[in-house]
Amino acid sequence: MDTSQRRYKLLYVDDEESNLRIFKMTFKRHYDIFTAISGQEAIKILHQEAIQLIITDQKMPEMTGTEFLEKTIPEFPNIIRIILTGFSDIEAVVRAINKANVYRYVTKPWDREELKKIIDEGLALYQYREDKDIKITLLEKENQVLREKIEQLTEELRRYRNV
Repeated sequence: MDTSQRRYKLLYVDDEESNLRIFKMTFKRHYDIFTAISGQEAIKILHQEAIQLIITDQKMPEMTGTEFLEKTIPEFPNIIRIILTGFSDIEAVVRAINKANVYRYVTKPWDREELKKIIDEGLALYQYREDKDIKITLLEKENQVLREKIEQLTEELRRYRNV
């Protein structure tokens, strides 16, 4: 999937402002980047912008990245979620996958090309799911039209039989 056809919106959450600046400078050419210094600030952004992908640091003071991502699931179930962390904690990885619906778990320091590839793959998955949902909705509408047509034809057939 070529994700360059659409300008996707990414949200990067990290409690270190220097990381936010570096990420934005690195990827602003490819995506619309929104940044937040906390999970609470990120939730406000999610209510204002149609974000397709979230990348969050795991280790933050108010709430962990996993806790933040868990909070986003009820309202924003289709967003692709990526955890970025400087340490490898197997319990955090398991929780991220099982509870926070995380697409990928990436360790710091990240490689620009590798992270871009991961982001693009996540956005391709997002686009696939969005396209699938649109097709399902269209098929449901077409099925309803067909059901109504069948009911109409069945009623006409009954009337002709009674004549």
